[in-house]
Amino acid sequence: MAQAVAGGGHLVEQEHGAGQGDGHGGGHDEHHYTSTGQTHVKVLMWTFLASDCLLFGTLISSFIAYNGKSLEGPTPREVFEIPYTSVSAFVLLFSSLTMVLALAGAQSGNQRQLRIWLVATALLGMIFLGGQYFEFTSFYREGLWMNTNLFGTTFFVLTGFHGTHVTIGAIWLMSLWVYSMRRGIPPARSLIVEIAGLSCLSADIVWIVIFTVVYLIPTSLPGK
Repeated sequence: MAQAVAGGGHLVEQEHGAGQGDGHGGGHDEHHYTSTGQTHVKVLMWTFLASDCLLFGTLISSFIAYNGKSLEGPTPREVFEIPYTSVSAFVLLFSSLTMVLALAGAQSGNQRQLRIWLVATALLGMIFLGGQYFEFTSFYREGLWMNTNLFGTTFFVLTGFHGTHVTIGAIWLMSLWVYSMRRGIPPARSLIVEIAGLSCLSADIVWIVIFTVVYLIPTSLPGK
């Protein structure tokens, strides 16, 4: 309801009750759009992901630059178990599908579907992290650590940063699950699930590059 109020010779139009009746957010529209047609939150998330790509691009470039330059072993061919890492990669990539199903549940208002697939996505991320922990400890027992050689330094920094991202994503998803259990996430607020999904998807895409560049290529080249 618009109300005209005289104030200092000027007419000030005040809006009352805008956005009321949705039952969430205290009657305020939480979606603020930019000139691109996307919300400020989504644009901010895409900007963060772009900077994240620069970070991983630098770390991957460092690994490539120093690959094969270590003066002593172990080398990638000596420690990598490609079949085992392939299974971990499949687990992480499968989480993209479960995340899409969770978002579909949020957008359709199906809280049960949302909660099931949020938990499934978080669990898949945790399984991947468990596999990474096992892999790291195996490498350590074989004599490879961050201070062993250039390969160890670039490998653990790169994959460690990625593992940190997956850890944050799993915590984020479980937080959304707790929130949905307490208050529910209606379709009007499905954006918060979509933003989390963008973060998870970016981690999966980065892992495809890491798996190819770090695991597959060095073990396929002679003398590496």
